[in-house]
Amino acid sequence: MGRSYIVEDDVEGYLSKLCSQLAGPVTGLLIGQSTVQRDFVVMTTRTPQNDESADGGKSVDKEWVSEHARQVSRMLPGGLSVLGVFIISESDAKDTLTTLRQLVFSVENLISSERLWTPADDDVTDCVTLHVNPKTRKTVCRTFDVKDPKSVAKPADWKYQSGVCSSWTTVSCCLSVDLMVPLPENMAFTRNMDDCLKEELKVWAQQIERGVCLIDGKKLPEDSELKAGQKKNVRQTISAQLLITPDVQTAADVVQRCGGCVSVRGAIHSRAFLHSNKPKAKLAEKLLKRDIVSTVATRVQMLLEEPQKQNEENKGRKQTEQSCLPRRVFCPVKSTGPLSVCDYQFSDEGLSEMTDRFKEMLDMDAAEEDLDATREIIAEVIESEATEEEEPAEENEMLDPWRNNYIGVAMATAVALLALAASIVYLSDV
Repeated sequence: MGRSYIVEDDVEGYLSKLCSQLAGPVTGLLIGQSTVQRDFVVMTTRTPQNDESADGGKSVDKEWVSEHARQVSRMLPGGLSVLGVFIISESDAKDTLTTLRQLVFSVENLISSERLWTPADDDVTDCVTLHVNPKTRKTVCRTFDVKDPKSVAKPADWKYQSGVCSSWTTVSCCLSVDLMVPLPENMAFTRNMDDCLKEELKVWAQQIERGVCLIDGKKLPEDSELKAGQKKNVRQTISAQLLITPDVQTAADVVQRCGGCVSVRGAIHSRAFLHSNKPKAKLAEKLLKRDIVSTVATRVQMLLEEPQKQNEENKGRKQTEQSCLPRRVFCPVKSTGPLSVCDYQFSDEGLSEMTDRFKEMLDMDAAEEDLDATREIIAEVIESEATEEEEPAEENEMLDPWRNNYIGVAMATAVALLALAASIVYLSDV
């Protein structure tokens, strides 16, 4: 027996609208939550137009679809994920099966490459594909096990239902972050810097996974039901706390030669969504911890990708540098439901730029007044005196010129009620 997908009826209207506007094959993402029993699809979004496409978008660009999925995945709080892909095409469903299989594997591989949390044994590894005929509106739903390279298509049920977005429980918490990351002694090898930062984040992520999660101030047994989940048609929000015990370090762990360090301090707001009349404490804890790890890692990566520091870094490197990561801003999926998506706002951005991104990435018509920017406060960087070190006239030729500009920025993590900033300290040569 195949999997069963319960789909918000607004998704049917969205796909029908795309069918009526069809000018060629249309691809997009299916977003929701997978559970052992069944899956819930709460929204869909089409792949943005690729203006640089050689054929004007008449064929499916696997890399373009996958990159869109990676960006969308960053905008999904705990409990929501990219479940699969859809295609609207006049071609027969059998003829598009190979394309859909390639897409769903490519999407999952790229998204999973950014995950720092450890998969659980009960995680669902089936991803869904949907073919829609724009003329007959017939849908064909299949799944693939993305952890099995030889996986074949399995039939699945696709059922529309009203109110899918309303029966959710929200679990949220604020967490203080205090992370110290040593940087390589030879700063010329910047290719190793990302690996170094990612490895240290993985260690921190393991601390998060081992943390003790308190639900409304209590440590609940894993199979306990969250009381709020027993109330129907009412928005339920549960507060959680995460208690983390630092790893015990030995002298061998601490003593090492390094060229500097990244100090990450501040607080973040995390939230996760559970769809069930009887949500379990174990699932709430798992989804919340994954959101904590993902939102920190996402903002770290965004800072590394931010190009605005390039010219400043080429002018000289300070002994101590500070930088802020963007704050997390939420936007409701529907005005009547508890579900929300998120984006990240840098200090030089306005809310209008965020609504533009929600439109581009998620095809959502969000207004500025719909956005919840109150959960986190942008970190205030207090400048401290720092002497500039003399730089060589030329950089090492082994450096990638684009990545070299990020030595002084490297990494931080973001912001919340207490605000979050990062300091990078360079050690003088002896």
